[in-house]
Amino acid sequence: MYLMFDEAGKFMAARLLSESEASAQVELDSGKRLKVKAANVMLRFDKPAPAQFMEQALALSQSVELELAWEFAPEGDFGFAALARDYFSDKASVLEQAGMLMRLFEAPHYFRRAGKGMFRKAPADIVAQALAAIEKKRLQAELIAQWARELAEGQCPPPVRAQLYKILFKPDKNAPEYKAVVQASRDSHTAPLDLLLASGAIDSPYQFHWKRFLLENFPQGTAFPAIAAVPAADDLPLAPVAAFSIDDSATTEIDDALSVQGLGSGAVTIGVHIAAPGLAIAPDSDIDRLGRHRLSTVYMPGYKLTMLPDALVQVYTLQQGRNCPALSLYVTIDEQSLEIHHTETRIESVPISHNLRHDQLDSLVTEDWLQAAQAPFHESADSQRVAATALHAQLAFLHRFACAHKARREVVRGKPESFNRPDYNFRLPDLQAAEPVGDETVQISVRLRGAPLDLIVAEAMILANSTWGQWLASLGVPAIYRSQASMAPGVKVRMGTKALPHAGIGVPSYAWSTSPLRRYTDLVNQWQIIACVRHGSTAALAAPFKPKDAQLFSIISAFEATYAAYNSYQAAMERFWTLQYLLQNATTELLATVIKDGLARANDLPLVLAIAAGPGLPRGAQVRVRLGAVDLMTLDVPATVLERLDSPQEAGDPGDAAALAPGAQGEDEDDLVGPITIAVDVLDTPDPA
Repeated sequence: MYLMFDEAGKFMAARLLSESEASAQVELDSGKRLKVKAANVMLRFDKPAPAQFMEQALALSQSVELELAWEFAPEGDFGFAALARDYFSDKASVLEQAGMLMRLFEAPHYFRRAGKGMFRKAPADIVAQALAAIEKKRLQAELIAQWARELAEGQCPPPVRAQLYKILFKPDKNAPEYKAVVQASRDSHTAPLDLLLASGAIDSPYQFHWKRFLLENFPQGTAFPAIAAVPAADDLPLAPVAAFSIDDSATTEIDDALSVQGLGSGAVTIGVHIAAPGLAIAPDSDIDRLGRHRLSTVYMPGYKLTMLPDALVQVYTLQQGRNCPALSLYVTIDEQSLEIHHTETRIESVPISHNLRHDQLDSLVTEDWLQAAQAPFHESADSQRVAATALHAQLAFLHRFACAHKARREVVRGKPESFNRPDYNFRLPDLQAAEPVGDETVQISVRLRGAPLDLIVAEAMILANSTWGQWLASLGVPAIYRSQASMAPGVKVRMGTKALPHAGIGVPSYAWSTSPLRRYTDLVNQWQIIACVRHGSTAALAAPFKPKDAQLFSIISAFEATYAAYNSYQAAMERFWTLQYLLQNATTELLATVIKDGLARANDLPLVLAIAAGPGLPRGAQVRVRLGAVDLMTLDVPATVLERLDSPQEAGDPGDAAALAPGAQGEDEDDLVGPITIAVDVLDTPDPA
């Protein structure tokens, strides 16, 4: 005798060896013996053999029309054998009963299981829904197969194109578009990115990088929601100064300006005037939530995404010809010794006389020009040169003070700052649209770090950030600080709420406060400083953020992650445009400096290259390299060393060139020390055959 039984949800048949009331001992065709519970035995039969029985029962089960069987089934619970007798005949064979059992078991949308061999037919509405779902799944499978065929043939279906970047970087693995790419990749033995490139799904390398950045950082888009009219701060005392800013021509968020009073009197007062959006933005307001969501302005060649809505920026930017709300730090200095005697912070309205643009003035405002007794007269209609000439005496004093302040910091720092490596400016002169498309002509110009105008602004901001940081700490008002325990290798700059020293800058504490239109941490610190100005010794009680406030730690954590992502994207886009520059100028060879084994930095471009060379090239060696094929998707270009240009004795150490210079994005960003790799670790696909 043979038994048909249920073994862990799978029907099997075997020869009966022995049987008790609770179980049976059976032997499979393979010779394996099993112990089967009596409750799991479904049918007993004498012939045919188990393997033939199961094969014939399975074939017979497929002849059962489920809809008809559902009609035959009674209301309430019923057994499979009873339904077999109703469906086939009142003398349904064991084989027919087995076929009905298999058919019922595989159709839960028609029949629900109700115990050993027992079933209950599903309600009509449930059956209709289940059949609709099955049909939908069938149609989707056909659609996936069709899309996969089109992709393999080099055509991208519109639905796949619409979900392209989500498929690549944040996939919904149940979505048919994702499944189509996976299937096409497996069928064609092609990597997903290569497959999508070949099918024309990716418009351009620039759009690939841009859309990926937006998906990861701005999934809801970059537009600001409509906001109410931004109030200007009224009833502020008018400062008795004529302040001026120094920025790049592309800068619209003018955060800082300077003024000088008392030249020739022996006691000169330098004013550091910072735009004060903190007067209009209340913590936890709608505008604050916008700024806290973005945390910083995003910079890239030819374009930027501002942290705050333009309507607010235009009210609080330090635009020339206006009286602008500002948080001002006044520093009284001995005109001869340049020692600081006194500092004072005020909230006021500051007249802005000029917006100087350093990219237009660096060739004029040199150290020789500043050290002259008076500015040489130039017949020029250039408004920038006219303004700089009028401000010659003030700029000259500011430069003297900046040099002295830098020297004092270097004593604390224990090492002079050097600016050997230049900064590079990117310009897209034929940019037509609001944002680049990636094929514009790019111009790259060189600007030596530590230029006089740079130094003036940098030292003024360092002075303000360190002075306000110490003042906040003295009043017990928490703030967001940047600190560095030492300049030893591997000791990084950290952010926290304690006023700790910043060894890399050489100051006892450092709280970013001078870019509140562009960095959220600065806006937070501005609120705290405003509370100190208004409430003095009781500011700790009145400030928006109290000591050990959990919100501050949350802001720091979010800012560090977001700021790193923004800086990484800026570096990637600068590399993209540098590679475009190579292509546009048909550059095949470069002069470079070895920075470590296998890596070199181009001497005249902001480009780090992986180089193929023989062993023995030391750090600092000067080489000529031949460039390979530029890949704008991975932002890579291979290079091969053609020759060494210096003798071993001449090789220097380029490590000194890593000195930090304050810039638009901060005072101590990490330098790029290797080629950027754009990883596209997406989709579970096999290696190509």
